[in-house]
Order: sequence, then structure tokens, then C-alpha cells
Amino acid sequence: MKATSVSVPCAMPPVNPQACLPRGLVVLFAAASGLSVANVYYAQPLLDALARDFGVGQAAVGSVVTATQAGCALALLLLVPLGDRLDRRRLMAGQLAALVAALALTGAASSAPMLLAGMLGVGLLGTAMTQGLIAYAASAAAPGEQGRVVGAAQGGVFIGLLLARVFAGGVSDLAGWRGVYFCAAGLMLALALPLWRRLPALPPQPDAISYPRLLASMLTLLREEGVLRVRGTLALLMFAAFNIFWSALVLPLSAPPFALSRTAIGAFGLVGAVGAFAAARAGRWADQGHAQRTTAAALALLLLAWWPLALMEQSLWALVLGILLLDLGGQALHVTNQSLIFRTRPQAYGRLVSLYMLFYAVGSGLGAIATTATYAHAGWPGVCLLGAAVSVLALAFWGWTAGAGRRRSNGAEHAASPPPA
Repeated sequence: MKATSVSVPCAMPPVNPQACLPRGLVVLFAAASGLSVANVYYAQPLLDALARDFGVGQAAVGSVVTATQAGCALALLLLVPLGDRLDRRRLMAGQLAALVAALALTGAASSAPMLLAGMLGVGLLGTAMTQGLIAYAASAAAPGEQGRVVGAAQGGVFIGLLLARVFAGGVSDLAGWRGVYFCAAGLMLALALPLWRRLPALPPQPDAISYPRLLASMLTLLREEGVLRVRGTLALLMFAAFNIFWSALVLPLSAPPFALSRTAIGAFGLVGAVGAFAAARAGRWADQGHAQRTTAAALALLLLAWWPLALMEQSLWALVLGILLLDLGGQALHVTNQSLIFRTRPQAYGRLVSLYMLFYAVGSGLGAIATTATYAHAGWPGVCLLGAAVSVLALAFWGWTAGAGRRRSNGAEHAASPPPA
């Protein structure tokens, strides 16, 4: 990507493309990304309240989260790639308005089908904005600062994901679960003006292709980019493990002997925020050539986390330690994955992030529906065994692909070397 491709609207001062983006603009990318993604995760600490209000059993209430994840998948397939051919700034404005409407529909839902439709819309538009902003940040940044800018935006995403539970728990205790979605709609409206005034206007791609061809090109990218396939599979398994934990946590903590409020349950997300800050260095380590070591450490932490998590019924301090390890490992892996895939095709950021996050959406949806069914039949120990099994699978897959890569590299070096004298 050429640095000269960045222009700005009259509403903001000119930005030198060779210099770093202003700190305020980077913060805006992070804040907007965090608020957008939070909408997708508000439902997790509210599952017990939703089950009561709509007469849904514990084993089936996971369909609420699954509907949201279905919206995520549709967004990644149909909406996020549009950023590679349309004016990103106008696209953001339209998606934000539609997201506000979806949040209001969810808050006003009077039946289970209406609730699921609202959740589908929230997943669709919340994901489109979140991942569109990540691609926007990558496109607006000069080549030498992409890691810093995209890392900041991704940090906002992870903090928003974690703090969504705190926000949802606190607001629902004061104003019910419907108040969560009405407040979320108000927050997104408040974000509209600063986004419109501050986001840089990026010129359209000179070789923009038609929408059908744009979507079809995603299959070509998936077929040609081995890094995308490997890192996407790791994301699928990692986010499945992540959602196995977070989707089930509210069920034992809201029941005796804990009987915690949703505010207290949501506050456990603050522990994960510490892990997110610590893992922000993962992108720099990948830039320094340590991507494989960072991946190995992240996957090991993801697996190790299930040991203290399994001891939750004996001590909530064990739960705190497990959350810290789980989120530290997950964020480090996620940042490393994105750092590697954005190096492949500079003109296809929207499609690359769409494809990568499709793996994530599939993993999250499978994790959500599997964990509620597992909890209904095997309780918290069953949930922890399921999460540990998925984490072992992720570590084994990475070990196999890393070994295959070393064998191909050694084979190429052997073929290129002259025969011994």
C-alpha cells in the first residue's frame, strides 16, 4: 500500500502520510472498535434472565448467542468485504445507523422470534462495524505504523469484548436486560458524530471490482494463502474454547451456592482486561520474528487456564487466575494471527479480515451451543473438560503445521544445495 493514498476530509487537519497517525485518531479507532464489538457480547451474562422472560430452558438458551454469531458470519461474508471497493467512511455511517435500529429492536422484543431477529441484526451490524474499523485502521496507517494502529484497534476490540459483560451485568441489575440494549443504542448514537468528523477519507481502489467478483475473490484468497488457513483454524479453536468458558460462566455463578448478581459476574471481565493489556506486546514480538514462539506460549496458556478454572467450585480465586491465563493466551494468539495475515495482501484488508473472522464466528457459535448443552448434562466439570479438549486440539494442530512447515523448508534447502563432493 502506498503511503500517498491517504487523504482527509475538511473537518480535520491534514495528516502527513509519512508520519504517525495522530494519537487522538488512533484512540478513536480503538474506542469505536470496542463499543461496536461490545454489542455482540452483551447477551452472555444475561442468558439466565432471557431464559426466564421467554420461557427457554438452559440447554436451548445458547441459541440466543448462536443467532448473534450467525449474524457475525453473514456480516463477514457480505458486508465487511465492501470496504475494499466502497467509501469506508460512508459505509461506517450507514452501518452505525442500522446497528442502532437493531439494538432498539432487541430491547423492545416481545417474543422469542423477535428477540432472535434482533440478535441476528446486532451480530450482523456490530461485526460489520468492528471488523470494518480494523481494516479501516490498516488502510489509513502508513506501512511503518500498521502494527501500532491495528494493534491499538484490536486492543479496543478485546477490551470492549471483556467489559461488555461488566456493562451488561451492571445495567441489567439496575434497569433489566432491556435497559442494556437501549443504553447500547444511545452509546452508538453518541459515537456517530466523532466518527464522521474524524475518520480519514480514503480514495476508492483504482481497480475496484464488482460486488459479485469481490465475494468470489475471497475463495481465491482462501485457496492461495496458507497462512490465512492455518491462522484461521487456530482462531476457530481458540474462540471455541473462549466461548465455552464465557457462555457457561453465568450459569453456575448465578445459582447456589454462589448466587452472584449479574454485576458481580460481569465484573470478572475486568480480570481478562489485565490479560488483554499484557498481551498487546504480542504484535511487536511477531514483527521481531518471534511469531511461532509467541503462538506456542499463547496456546500453552490457553490449555493451562482450564486447570484453575476447573477448581472454581472450591475457590473464586482459582477462577480469577484461570480467566487471566485464558484471556492472556487468547489475546496473544489473536494479535499474532492478525499480524501475520495482514502481511499477505495489502489491497485486500477487508476480505482478509472477513475470512479470518469467519473462522472465529464458526468457533464462537459452536462453542456457545456446545457449552450450554454440556453444562445441562455434565455441569461445570464437563464444561472444563470440553474446553481443555479443544485447547489440546489447537496445540496439536499448531504443532503439526509448524512441523510440516519446517519439513518443507528443510526439503527446499536440501534441493537447492549442491551435491556433496
